[in-house]
Amino acid sequence: EKGYETGEHAPGLKLGGCGAYKAAHHIIKTHAKVWHSYNSTWRREQRGMVGISLTSGWGEPVDPHSQTDRDAAERYIQFHLGWFANPIYRGDYPEVMKNYVGKKSAQQGLGTSRLPTFSVQEKTYIKGTSDFLGIGHFTTRYVLQKNFPFLQVSSYHTDHDLAELVDPNWPAPGPKWLYSVPWGFRRLLNFIKTQYGNPLIYVTENGVSETVQCPQLCDEWRIQYLKGYINEILKALNDGVNVKGYTAWSLLDKFEWNKGFSERFGLYHIDFKNKNKPRYPKASVDYYKKIISANGFPNPREVMS
Repeated sequence: EKGYETGEHAPGLKLGGCGAYKAAHHIIKTHAKVWHSYNSTWRREQRGMVGISLTSGWGEPVDPHSQTDRDAAERYIQFHLGWFANPIYRGDYPEVMKNYVGKKSAQQGLGTSRLPTFSVQEKTYIKGTSDFLGIGHFTTRYVLQKNFPFLQVSSYHTDHDLAELVDPNWPAPGPKWLYSVPWGFRRLLNFIKTQYGNPLIYVTENGVSETVQCPQLCDEWRIQYLKGYINEILKALNDGVNVKGYTAWSLLDKFEWNKGFSERFGLYHIDFKNKNKPRYPKASVDYYKKIISANGFPNPREVMS
């Protein structure tokens, strides 16, 4: 969306309403081709695995008793995670995506939907092309129904007819989009289990950045974030979700998309102004070391409540 619709990220194209869907369509087909290539040529000898890593927040209905809010939250997940996961695990785009983009395209007077379609052969070729699902997850939103007027310029963002809200009490140590809402992760993992047949999951990205630099490297908020989110993964494991591994994001401060070096996700602080780029451990390093060396929490009584 940011590369092919809003133009915020490379390649900076502003192909309103169509670009993101076309790019995703090619990504999904290309992913399937790579999986089949590995499967037929190298798997027998190497016994490796090929998967895809998808990043998604969790959408929670503002009013869980409201069917319209529940439907909006479902659309939030299907337009993010389901957009890619549904073709790979179930053979086609989510029905709600096809319905909403198709309906909006017709209202604009277009002869065909802005969401591309897979042929019968492509659906068969794509379905099942993942030995594991990588999940990047950072935050959660409350979701409610919001209708966008028909005359508005079409976009991926307006196609799902919803608004996102945050709870002002949620901790927000990093950028304005990243609120710490650990319970959303357990719900997302259980959604994956239910929707896609409990696939093997590796958490490939999960962490928090700081926008204010702490000279003492005292990132207590990152420790709390990691503790909360890893604890919810533990609960998901107890729910029967097939999570096999976890990767904290990230080892080092690094170049972060269009934010450059200003957004720091690292467990290690990098002095980018110094020619040698020295690395300094933040407080979270010691905490995370204890978790991975013990394969558990340093003080188990603090968690799993």
